[in-house]
This record gives sequence, C-alpha cells and structure tokens, in this order.
Amino acid sequence: MLAGLLFAIHDADDRPDRLAATLPFSGVTLIEYQARLLVAAGVSQVIVVVARLTPELLGAIARIGRRGVSVDTVRSAAEAVERLHPLARILMLGDGLVTTEAVVTAMAAEEGEALLVVPEGDAGPGFERVGGQMAWAGVARIDPSRVAEVAALPHDYDLQSTLLRLAVQGRAVHILLPTDAMRGGGHGIERQARTLEERGRAVLVTIVSGRRGWFDRYVLAPIARAALPSLVDRNVAGSTLGAVGGAFGLVGIVGEGFGLLATGMVMALLGCITLALGSVLSGLRDDAPVARAQTLAVAGVAGLSVLVLAFLVSDYAGDNTALAIGVAGVAAGALGERAIVERVRKLWWGSPSAYLAVVALFAVLGLPVVGLAIAAIYAAATLAAVVEGLRQP
Repeated sequence: MLAGLLFAIHDADDRPDRLAATLPFSGVTLIEYQARLLVAAGVSQVIVVVARLTPELLGAIARIGRRGVSVDTVRSAAEAVERLHPLARILMLGDGLVTTEAVVTAMAAEEGEALLVVPEGDAGPGFERVGGQMAWAGVARIDPSRVAEVAALPHDYDLQSTLLRLAVQGRAVHILLPTDAMRGGGHGIERQARTLEERGRAVLVTIVSGRRGWFDRYVLAPIARAALPSLVDRNVAGSTLGAVGGAFGLVGIVGEGFGLLATGMVMALLGCITLALGSVLSGLRDDAPVARAQTLAVAGVAGLSVLVLAFLVSDYAGDNTALAIGVAGVAAGALGERAIVERVRKLWWGSPSAYLAVVALFAVLGLPVVGLAIAAIYAAATLAAVVEGLRQP
C-alpha cells in the first residue's frame, strides 16, 4: 500500500494570511494539485500535516477526498503514526512543491528509501541540503518507521525536515532530478503567489504537450498551450467550454443538413476541439465526470457529423456507396476507441477528432467520398493494430 504525506505548514511569502499550500495553481489549490499527482502514482491514503486549519485548506481537503482516497489531517508525528497503515510505503512531497506527474510516478515505482536530489548549484529556494553537494528536490520515499522515530523526539521538531535528515542518515538512495524537469517542467518549491502562477503555466504546458495521438499532440496541444493559461486565470469552467463546443458541433451538423457540407464539417471539427479543451480544463479541476462526458461528446459529434455527411452524399448521388463507407468507418473507429488503452496509444493511431479532420479536409476540397474512404481505411488500420497489440503477451 502506498500512502502520501503532504504538508500545509508554511505561509505564503507574499501573502502572510494564506498558507502556501492553498495558493491557486492550475485551476485548483497547490495541495490539491499535489494530491492529484499522488493519486495518479497509486496512493490510496493521504496524510496532510497542518499547523492550522484555514477555510481554504478545509475546502481543499474536502475536494481531495472526492478523488476516492482516504484523507487525514495531523498536527504531529505521533498523530501521523496513528493514522498511517502499518504496511504503507510513504511518498512524501515537500511543502510548496511544484512538479509533474512523471516525476512523482517514477519515484513511486521503486522500493526502498530514496530522495530526489539536484546539485547544490542548481537548487532553487526552499531546497534543503542533504550533503554530498546535493539538495533535496522535494520528493522522497520514506519508510514508515521514520515517522515513529520522529514521534519519539521532542514535539518542537519540524516533521518534514526531521524525516529528511533521518532518511539521509539511513543512507537513502539519491535519485538525480532530470535537468529538463527543472528548466522546462516547472519543478521547484514555491511559496509566492505571483511566481507560483508562472510555474502553473509551465506545468500546464507539460500536461497538454504529453498527450498521445498525432491530432492531440500536433493540433490540440498547441491550441491548449495558448488558450488554457488565460482560461484558468479567468476561472472559466470546463463545463462552459463543453457547452460552447457542443453548440459548435450542433451548428455544424445542422449546417450539413442545409447543404453546407464543408462548412458544417469544419464547424463540427471546431466543436470537437472546444469540447476537448473543456475536458482538459475539467480534468485539471478534478471534475472527472464532466471531463469524461466531454470526451464522449467529442466521439458523438465526430461520429454523427460523418454519418450525416455520408447520408447526404449518398442521397445526392442516388446510391448508398458513401453511406456504406461512412457506417463502416464509424463502426471501425468506435471499436478501435473502445479497445485502445490510452497509456499505450501510438502516435499514428486514429481518434474521433483525427478521423473527422481527415473527412473535413477532403470535404473542403470537394472530395467527400474520398475523405470518407480514407478515414474508413485509417480507422480499420488503427483497429487492426490495436487488436494485434492486445493479442501480444
């Protein structure tokens, strides 16, 4: 069992009335973002060490609990020992830490005590020195016995720093933080609202840039990188973007019905992109049901717009060729999406938005049947590759 240890002790440097852990970050509070990273790494219990319970912190803790993990607040090591599962491995994140899912997941994957470190010369503010010309980079795997050792010490000991020192004395393995995580990934310990906002933008970029599939990576990600920081700053809800995207999709499908085939397909594609942005934004704010609904809506808009196009083209031509191709393509695409496991999705594999983009491009060029055929072949090839991947041991 993996347990997470978070800290909400230090006040923000530029806002003394606010805990650094409750400062806004990527659409949520910083501690909620940290909890999201822990849950993604497989944590089932979260212990939050607090100095005081503020309204912002109480709200954040309540929202963390909605992610399906056990959440407890403690004020001392003794209370932490009582709450921790006796067989738990502890993944500790420093107070005010900003990092990425990849970093935390990599630290959670191994056994034994370990400290994520950087050379002292590259250490940012808040990084504690751990000897050997290294500084702690804010993530550690800690044995539960260390918490019990701190509990036996006088109560005025700082839990985070003392756990770190005990791990160092116990010869915990040092794992060097990749250089690009510091420079481009926004990794650091931050307790200022202004600079935390800048780091939030950097983390947003890494979140959307790591998406799989060519359409998401080369079409959606650049749009998201440009739009999401502004949307987050303005506190735009993911459901709002979803409503706008749904409206675009509906207008596109209705436009097809009035004979504006190319314009309708482009509008439907724009609706899918907006729905996908809404899904990303909802996910950032831990609104998983809305994010899932928007993802399904993308598939629905793409599939329906392609079927309407195929029906209308067949009606104009007086035969069912286009309709048969469109139905076959949508069926293959739906089966492929159902079978794909996102973490192993290949770059070239199709997606609802990718198929729609292909059909829309050829509709604009005045070759809708060709677009339907190419999209159907693409969907069939993706389905075949996915099935073959599932058959391999």
